[in-house]
Amino acid sequence: MIVINTIEELQIELNAHRRDGKRIGFVPTMGNLHQGHLSLVDVAKKHADIVVVSLFVNPTQFGPNEDFDSYPRTLNEDCKKLEGQGTNIVFAPAKEEVYPKWPNITSVTVAELDKNHCGASRPVFFGGITTVVTKLFNMVRPDCAIFGEKDFQQITIIRRMVTDLNFDIDIIGAPIVREANGLAMSSRNGYLSQQEKDHASNLYQTLLWAKSEIEHGRQDFRQLEKEANQKLDDLDFTPDYFNITNQDTLELAQADDKKLVILLGCYMGKVRLIDNIQL
Repeated sequence: MIVINTIEELQIELNAHRRDGKRIGFVPTMGNLHQGHLSLVDVAKKHADIVVVSLFVNPTQFGPNEDFDSYPRTLNEDCKKLEGQGTNIVFAPAKEEVYPKWPNITSVTVAELDKNHCGASRPVFFGGITTVVTKLFNMVRPDCAIFGEKDFQQITIIRRMVTDLNFDIDIIGAPIVREANGLAMSSRNGYLSQQEKDHASNLYQTLLWAKSEIEHGRQDFRQLEKEANQKLDDLDFTPDYFNITNQDTLELAQADDKKLVILLGCYMGKVRLIDNIQL
């Protein structure tokens, strides 16, 4: 495994692999890796000959009162994990490499899909993600890119962006990786004590309850959402949203929709957690 910090060096290395007919797979991350991230590398290895993982804490997706400055940066530990997982290239650029003129005045947005759910309470979030992912796609020029399905709204937005902007990149979703108690793995879980992690497993249990209600015939989705939010409130979470939506449009689901995803966002103290479950 090699670690590369500049776009020029990255493209020299990848162009050599392309000349050899190798397929390039890409896993963009912000570092502070856990088993969920490493599972993305395993998926990439199934679809590509060369796996590139980026480690970059992207400033444009954080709001003014969010945790950009305190977000964990664990480069050495991340590289050890990635080498053990069989990664070929780690791309760890500085901010000046990704954003050569700061502040960045060009942005990429995916209208409609980014306005609700996480986008409603974090208005700069998805614009920051789609902008940096576009930049990283231009740097890496991968054949395929792997994103975790825990961020279901994110992967839906990325897929639409790739289609709309004619990127010749296959977007591959990887299933959510969970702790033994059901809590979806997240870098922000590192802010929680073990007792808090155990309590946070109630998020997944609430999703399972709502899924079961729908599978048993309930179609009053707005009432079901209210009941789920009340459950979260009773468990001392601060709900942001609990939305039963159409998988393709991310609009609130109607009774005749067949492909559903339940999206959940909430706070446990100051820690923001998200999860989802597909039907």
